[in-house]
Amino acid sequence: MSQLWGVLIVGAGPAGLASAIEAGRQGLKALVLEKGCLTNSIYHYPVNMVFFTSRELLEIGDIPFACANLKPTRMEALEYYRRVADFYRLNVHFQERVIAVEGADGEFRVGTQGREGARQEYRARKVVLATGYYDLPNLLGVPGEDLPKVSHYYTEAHPFFRSEVAVIGGGNSAAEAALDLYRHGAVVTLIQRGKELSPNIKYWVRPDLENRLKEGAIRALFETTVQEVRADTVLVVTAGGESLRIENDFVFALTGYHPDFDFLRRAGVALDPQSQRPCCDVETRESNVPGIYLAGVIVAGMQTNEIFIENGRFHGQQIVADIKRKI
Repeated sequence: MSQLWGVLIVGAGPAGLASAIEAGRQGLKALVLEKGCLTNSIYHYPVNMVFFTSRELLEIGDIPFACANLKPTRMEALEYYRRVADFYRLNVHFQERVIAVEGADGEFRVGTQGREGARQEYRARKVVLATGYYDLPNLLGVPGEDLPKVSHYYTEAHPFFRSEVAVIGGGNSAAEAALDLYRHGAVVTLIQRGKELSPNIKYWVRPDLENRLKEGAIRALFETTVQEVRADTVLVVTAGGESLRIENDFVFALTGYHPDFDFLRRAGVALDPQSQRPCCDVETRESNVPGIYLAGVIVAGMQTNEIFIENGRFHGQQIVADIKRKI
């Protein structure tokens, strides 16, 4: 019979790692299962991304985050979380996707699938779901969105030198991608369904983009919706009903992301029908399923701008404190 883990944590992002650290401090044997690499979402951020927050607000496990600047880069964050995982000798299985959470409080069965398709099952008294939200983009829902020229993730600009690129969205991701592409020789059109740029854009990015829009270096279409993506164009409609055909080579649809709600439902977690916010005690982070806890951004449903590393990193303390009270 397989080992019975005290706590099994799904997701090796900052919230999942913080939960594993706290479990270890309280004498609970913890296993972390991660479908990708350590801090998989951060790894897939744009290569040159700079965090909005300061370094101390990204710290977990009381390990200082030492870096050259107040606001760390993606590369510095990856190095930091590797160091934390090594310091605490966290037991993490990488490239192992959780496909099922069954059983009941005290005796959960967690099924996984490895990189080569191998199946595995683990037993655990308690389960923490800390799966984040970055893997599932908010789709446009238009014809042609599945064309190879369309991506919902932005990494770096070099491959798009001298290309015509449409960037869809008005938030941080779209703003930074548009600027980066422009500075690396792409011809950029920014398409935003709202009247203006999001007020949540990083304070050092917003004026830069606004100036590029004013001087015409980046073309912007506000109050405009995409109707269809074709091989060499994007069809859009303005607020006034005018149809436009935007020629381009590539499209970045950076319209946000959402948690894996189907996975939560399969685990028995109830979701609010409007916000998709999962049922979760704000004091303990336990869901409506006894023994299943939620950590990180998934507690916010569709409101993914409510929970960040800065506040989600403390969920592990709440969770483990409740587990200790009950065992």
